[in-house]
Amino acid sequence: MRGILKWQLLIPTCLLVLVAGLIPGAAQTAPPNPPPSVDEILDKYVQALGGKAALEKLTSRVAKGTFEMDQTPGEATEEIYEKAPDKQLTITDSPSFGVFRRGFNGTAGWQDMPQTGLQDLTGGQLASMKRHADFFWPTKLKELYPKMTVKGKESVSGHDAYVIVATPAGGTAETMYFDADSGLLVRLQGEGEGPNGPVSIDSTFEDYRDVDGVKVPFLMHESFGDFAFVIKLTEVKQNVPVDDTKFDKPTTP
Repeated sequence: MRGILKWQLLIPTCLLVLVAGLIPGAAQTAPPNPPPSVDEILDKYVQALGGKAALEKLTSRVAKGTFEMDQTPGEATEEIYEKAPDKQLTITDSPSFGVFRRGFNGTAGWQDMPQTGLQDLTGGQLASMKRHADFFWPTKLKELYPKMTVKGKESVSGHDAYVIVATPAGGTAETMYFDADSGLLVRLQGEGEGPNGPVSIDSTFEDYRDVDGVKVPFLMHESFGDFAFVIKLTEVKQNVPVDDTKFDKPTTP
């Protein structure tokens, strides 16, 4: 027996490969593990956030923090108001360019910028805002994006992430990256409407923290065309009173 083992060790590697190819079932490489399904990835995401039951207990969220943009000096304040089922308002107050507001009251979307004034959102902008204003977005992804396909695995910030291309009923596809270990959404890519046409949007989500049994990202990096900014939350409160009128389009003087 020892003689046979010694002889085997002397066979050149290339010959072993050749023999393995000629003998059925010999030294066959196991096929790679297929990626999880869309349902498995989304289920893990919901569980990682705290579970469907915990998410559905929430009725509102108010977050406050800072907003920094590469192109402008100074640190702005950031306030984000969300209310079930589909209301959202973001207020960015910058010492450099003034106050920027963007809201959706469940029906109408609007934005108010110092450079352009108060405007209604229409078309793809309105559809995208309505979709992302859904308070229960994580649990309704398959409803909001009827076509979802797993495109494999990529690295995000040095960690493996499963990639899903999600196409809504109306609008362009978005690419979602879910951390392979934690299950959390760590990156989202899509398309927005800039002053001169469509622009790419790339968002990353970090520093998830538990707030009332649900994980919330406290650090977000985002690029919008040529602009890049960072949002750092310092405070998040759940289930706080928020009046519906807060999300309505402001009345002009």
